[in-house]
Amino acid sequence: MNIELVREYCLKKKAVTECFPFDKNINGTRAIERTLVFKVMDKMFALVDLVDADSITLKCEPEYAIELRETYETIQGAWHFNKKYWNDIGFDPAINDTLIYQLIDHSYNEVIKKFTKKQRAQYDAIP
Repeated sequence: MNIELVREYCLKKKAVTECFPFDKNINGTRAIERTLVFKVMDKMFALVDLVDADSITLKCEPEYAIELRETYETIQGAWHFNKKYWNDIGFDPAINDTLIYQLIDHSYNEVIKKFTKKQRAQYDAIP
């Protein structure tokens, strides 16, 4: 999977922005922007390490997360995230691009369905 294709796919979604919230300057030195995060209305749904570029971290419904981990060797609980809800999906030939796009969609939808009524109204008002 090409990282630029992932980026383009995520940014085509409604109300999505990208940022580098985890890459902070340390001791006055400029941090490398390596942890690209995609958010829908300020709620994270995807994360890609641009340096390693070998996986994507996505939110997932808990039972489906377990099913995916049992089915695919390169899908594991996400490091530094709540493993109940987050998976690391390795870019591996066993996981085709179509599945990765479906998992991005699933992650995006998981975030949207947790919106408050106010957030949902704001989201729905976006053309």
